[in-house]
Amino acid sequence: MIHKNAEEERLATEDNYKNWKRWGPYLAERQWGTVREDYSENGYAWSFVNHDKARSNAYRWGEEGIGGFCDSREILCLAPAFWNGKDPILKERLFGLTNDEGNHGEDVKELYFHQVSTPTHSYAKYLYKYPQKKFPYAELLKKNGERSREEAEFELLDTKAFTKNTYFDCFIEYAKEDVGDILMKVTVINRGAKTAKIHVLPHLWFRNFWKHNDRFERPQMKSISDASVQSRSTRNGRYYFYHEDGEQLFCENETNNKRIYNVPNEVDYVKDGINDHVVNGLDTVNPAKKGSKLAVWHKLSLKAGEEKVIRVRLSKKKLANPWGKFDTIFENRIKECEEFYGDILKKDLPADQQEIARKAFSGLLWTKQFYYYDVYKWLFGGPGEAKPHRNDSRNAKWQHLTNRHIISMPDKWEYPWYAAWDLAFHMASFVEIDPYFAKEQLLLVLKEGYMHPNGQIPAYEWNFSDVNPPVHSWAVWNVYEKDKKRKGKGDTKFLEKAYQKLLVNFTWWVNQKDTSGTNLFDGGFLGLDNIGVFDRNHMPQGIKRMQQADATSWMAMFTLNMFRMTIELAKANPIYEDSVAKFFKHFLNIAWAMHHIGQKEISLWDDEDNFYYDVVEMHNGSTDRLKVRSLVGIIPLFAVEIIHKDLFEELKHFKVRAAEIVRTRPDLASLVSNIEEFNVDGNYLFSIMRGFRLEKLLYRLLDEKEFLSDYGIRSLSKYHEEHPYVFKHNGHHQIQYESGESRSNMFGGNSNWRGPIWMPLNYMIIQSLRKYYSFYGKEYVYEFPTGSGIKLNLNEIANELSKRLIKLFQANGDGKFQYHSEDVNKVFTKDEHFKNEHFFYEFFDGDSGKGLGAAHQTGWTALVANLIMELEQHS
Repeated sequence: MIHKNAEEERLATEDNYKNWKRWGPYLAERQWGTVREDYSENGYAWSFVNHDKARSNAYRWGEEGIGGFCDSREILCLAPAFWNGKDPILKERLFGLTNDEGNHGEDVKELYFHQVSTPTHSYAKYLYKYPQKKFPYAELLKKNGERSREEAEFELLDTKAFTKNTYFDCFIEYAKEDVGDILMKVTVINRGAKTAKIHVLPHLWFRNFWKHNDRFERPQMKSISDASVQSRSTRNGRYYFYHEDGEQLFCENETNNKRIYNVPNEVDYVKDGINDHVVNGLDTVNPAKKGSKLAVWHKLSLKAGEEKVIRVRLSKKKLANPWGKFDTIFENRIKECEEFYGDILKKDLPADQQEIARKAFSGLLWTKQFYYYDVYKWLFGGPGEAKPHRNDSRNAKWQHLTNRHIISMPDKWEYPWYAAWDLAFHMASFVEIDPYFAKEQLLLVLKEGYMHPNGQIPAYEWNFSDVNPPVHSWAVWNVYEKDKKRKGKGDTKFLEKAYQKLLVNFTWWVNQKDTSGTNLFDGGFLGLDNIGVFDRNHMPQGIKRMQQADATSWMAMFTLNMFRMTIELAKANPIYEDSVAKFFKHFLNIAWAMHHIGQKEISLWDDEDNFYYDVVEMHNGSTDRLKVRSLVGIIPLFAVEIIHKDLFEELKHFKVRAAEIVRTRPDLASLVSNIEEFNVDGNYLFSIMRGFRLEKLLYRLLDEKEFLSDYGIRSLSKYHEEHPYVFKHNGHHQIQYESGESRSNMFGGNSNWRGPIWMPLNYMIIQSLRKYYSFYGKEYVYEFPTGSGIKLNLNEIANELSKRLIKLFQANGDGKFQYHSEDVNKVFTKDEHFKNEHFFYEFFDGDSGKGLGAAHQTGWTALVANLIMELEQHS
């Protein structure tokens, strides 16, 4: 029997959202500035509810907080707020710049760290660093507004807010006694050299669900003693909120219409009442001590280095002594958390790598979010609501979409909405710590309230119709295999449910993105922002269509994923054998199309450059390659699968069909590697690339003058630094290598694939190399780096690439982290209260390794934890 620790036992509980996952860190870190909350006529989401309005505006679709917890339907929310006595507002939410205000787009300007969490959030810890000086809101806005795209962002550490350690460390911790008993502890430490004051205000409030639904009554919280409050709602019954000391302050979670719109308020004591009372001394809290929003006001004075603890408890039970076992519960949950990660991260891993992986996994767990969005109600209003005034009917083709679930976010501040292909990569990491959640999430976006009736998977709320790369099948198979390996038995029920919906999505791709019926696909920008010489969603006039090397390769990979799933399902159910043959033939057709040269068409593979390129077809019928050396030409590497001959022996009907296909169309079979031969281990190789193409592609991929960086694989070849690619057709279109932030605003914001290193595609490159190694073995060696004379096999190359990526997160001999800038390193190296914290940046400079984009975006960058664990397995 496999040993299960306490956390694994909790994870195995059926219907966990009614059990141990009922409460978790499901609050957004930013609800303002989102499409969901945008009720402007012209769709200006960033300005309709901005940071200034956020404290006064009762949201329609969700809530936000700093290190907050809520239930899985976000009925009741719990989070702390802080005030240093100098700021003009309470620190209830994280501050940052909008897409128009930041010189590289949306940009959070706070210091916070998701320190640890178990998968059920039985224990969770978050660190927020709060300046003792006045928070530099205006300076951050002004300095970033003055900077161009060519300049670095002006960060909080660039101000004087943290000079001489004049800040508080605010540790926010949660422990569950059981599924309906949540303990919160806020530990505040003065890191400065002088005594400093701070106000700590644990908040409890109801999301405003009653205003938009006549079925629900307004819930209420009321004081039942000087140290306890009772909340009541028809949606979640009674809860008891216990606190030590502090003053109870009540108001309503209702919009301050007078402040925002200069019209009378509908109720007294509106949402910003607690803020106005604490900061400005106004009579804006309810003296009757009741409302739908509560804070307990603690005023602390801390000497240098002193720490003080605020304890609160939210329970379904009426407790005679809420504090008797409080500390013991925390101790037990912390011990169980350590045991859980100790079992996952083997002790022979270096301590620093264990810490990186633990922080990466914990960041994923902290960036779960309750996501609620009903497009039909958003467009037309719900029952009894007036129809919104909209000139911009964003997502009008997605009126079926009704999302109301806990979902893994790319980042809860900079990207507090799900993105389909981000989520797929998240699950490749989640399966290592919570396979239940990984499978649930992959099935979730395939449900009827998500997937379009035509089969498209929604991209993200700014435009659900955008096309993300079809990596969902890759994630499903990845999760299935890892879960099967761990448990010794595959979850075929999960696989079959996902497979049936993926069939619909596959058909959508074939029908919508192969408009010519030639097995060459397009898909627009496909998530690879700025990687092309022009915007592939808006091509220059005169181009009829584009045959995309990446879209076609993604589809080849999708086809192989479906092929492999079908084989697995056919083992138990022979009815799937016909589908095995279908995907086998489809894969051959795509491979043939990529390399076929007809009278008018040219191959996506260029024999002179030994690289894959996009091909454009003009209205006059001519075709031309766009010779940009980018990840677009590397993605064909991903279309690879290794299948043992024993699997085919079980599928007699397929063997006959496959032999017939190969016999009647040898021209198809000749393009794909060794599909009629197995190696000494009995494995067949299915790949777009025959051996010589793989060798040629590796020559460029592993060249330090092209794709290979000291810190991973660049997204654009460094060759284009000195040799920009120019395409002249109805204008001058040019692309040049840029190692860091893009100077192009082609997609706005902080979009950039013009050189930096992205963890998810690096991870897929490494996975693909390991698959090729399992077929070719040790005797096939390649130069690494190109021109060095050093020969390594493909597994060794995958290990070396992994080490370069992991190195981003490791301190060098000087104690500095590669992903930090020099200025940031001064703080993170010298200050002992910074040096053990990690950021998980969105992407990394292709030359220096500096972290860029969203700083806290654990998301797909959490794959560094996979690299650490898999490096240990393959070394």
